[in-house]
Amino acid sequence: MASWDWQLYCTDMVTEEVAPKCFGAPGYETYLDAMVHAWGWTMTVSVLGLLVALVAGSLIGVLRTVPNRKLAMFGEAWTELFRNIPLIVQLFIWYHVIPRLFPALASVPPAVLVITAIGLFTSARIAEQVKAGIQTLPKGQRYAGQALGLTLPQTYRHVLLPMAFRIVIPPLTSESMNIVKNSAVAFAVSIPDLAQFAQQASEQSSFVQIFLPVTLLYFISAYAINRVAKLIEIWVRVPGILGAK
Repeated sequence: MASWDWQLYCTDMVTEEVAPKCFGAPGYETYLDAMVHAWGWTMTVSVLGLLVALVAGSLIGVLRTVPNRKLAMFGEAWTELFRNIPLIVQLFIWYHVIPRLFPALASVPPAVLVITAIGLFTSARIAEQVKAGIQTLPKGQRYAGQALGLTLPQTYRHVLLPMAFRIVIPPLTSESMNIVKNSAVAFAVSIPDLAQFAQQASEQSSFVQIFLPVTLLYFISAYAINRVAKLIEIWVRVPGILGAK
C-alpha cells in the first residue's frame, strides 16, 4: 500500500498542481477545498431533509391517532408507502419521473428533490414514532383536555404532543443520525456531497487516503447530532416522568 501523502489535500483537483495553501487558495480547488465543500452539501441535505421529515412525520403521526377514520387511513397509507419503497428508488422517482409527470417541476434544483425524497422517506419512520409516543400516554389526558373545553387540535397541541415528543426524542435521535448516513444517496443524482467527492477523488488517489477522512466526517456529523439531541432530551425532561430525575 502506498504511503500516506498529505500533500494530496493541497493539490488542485483539475491541474494536479500544488496550491500555495491547502484551503482557500485563490484560483485553486484543492482536494481539501472540495472535501469541505462536499461536507457542507452533506450537512445541508441532512439538516433540511430532517426538517421536512419532522414536520411531515409529526403531522402524519398525529393523523394516525385522531378519531377520524379517513384521516387515520390516509396517515397509514402515507406511512406504508414511503417506508416500504427503498430510498434510492424514491430518489430516482423524484429526480426522473416526477418532473416528467409535472413539467413545471423540471426547473426545480436537484438538491430540492433530494431533500424532499430523503425527508418524506424519513417522515414515515418519524410518523410511526410520534404515533407510538401519543398512544403511550394515558387516554385520560385526552379526555381531561376535552373536558376542560379544549378542542381536539388544542388538546393535541397543549396536552398530548408536548409529552409525546419528550417520549420519542431518543428514537428521533436515531433517525437524525440515520438521515446523515442516508444522505449519501445524493451522489446518485450528482449532488456534490461527501459520497460523490470520495468516488471522484479515489480515482486519483488511494481508497484509504480518501475514504478514511470521509468516513470520519460522517461519524463526526452523526455523533454531533447525537450529542445535541441528548442535550435537548435532558433540557425538556420532566421530573418523575418515564424515569426522569
